[in-house]
Amino acid sequence: LSRQSLWLRDSWTWLLEQSVLRDRPAHGRPTALDVGCGPGFVMEVLSRMFDVRGIDIDAGAVAEARRRGLDVREADAHTLPFDDGSFDMVYCSFLLLWVKDPVKVVSEMKRVSKEWVVCLAEPDLGARIDFPEELGPLARMAEEGIRDEGGDPLIGRKLRSLFASCGLEAEVGVHPGVWGIDRIREESEAEWRYLELTAHDGSHRKMLSELRPVWDRAVEEGTMFQFNPVFHAFARRRSHG
Repeated sequence: LSRQSLWLRDSWTWLLEQSVLRDRPAHGRPTALDVGCGPGFVMEVLSRMFDVRGIDIDAGAVAEARRRGLDVREADAHTLPFDDGSFDMVYCSFLLLWVKDPVKVVSEMKRVSKEWVVCLAEPDLGARIDFPEELGPLARMAEEGIRDEGGDPLIGRKLRSLFASCGLEAEVGVHPGVWGIDRIREESEAEWRYLELTAHDGSHRKMLSELRPVWDRAVEEGTMFQFNPVFHAFARRRSHG
């Protein structure tokens, strides 16, 4: 989660400035709710722009966020404990791929929002690209790993449909997802550890063992290419006034 926040913070800030904050008066700060906030990494990024509160179903994550001084409570995203129209913006990040009923969650986000309903980031592992070609199976392994854990690895491509199911017309886009070779080299070990976490059976672990030399050589030679698509969706519930 911390790595994701570091990768995407500049993109989040730009998108919010171009949409949610563009027409707002200079005085005062808009309110926001982070649904499924975890330990609060995204809240910290956005706290300079919004008065942010958060909810998460995991008691440990809530406790960690509170230890860092964030306004967070334990609650289920499917039944948000707030009145209608309580926040100027309601958003989530890397949440919808894990929830039981993403349409219900987006519907609840819409209910408690005055104006904006935003999904800052959801992945689509079915569209991941790894090169050299020998590394191609990594995308399928990561996709299967998320599915084995009960998640939807293809949620990114479904965002427009999910929002439409809740009566919201969303602008959907993709964050910059291609790293330069210097960034790949910096992140290669952490990315490989992530892939190891998705390897849930012996065949996956065997494949990783066979592909590790290919991975290391591509990183060293500067031939590695990766595209990790992460999508966003912005919907305006109503116009000002």
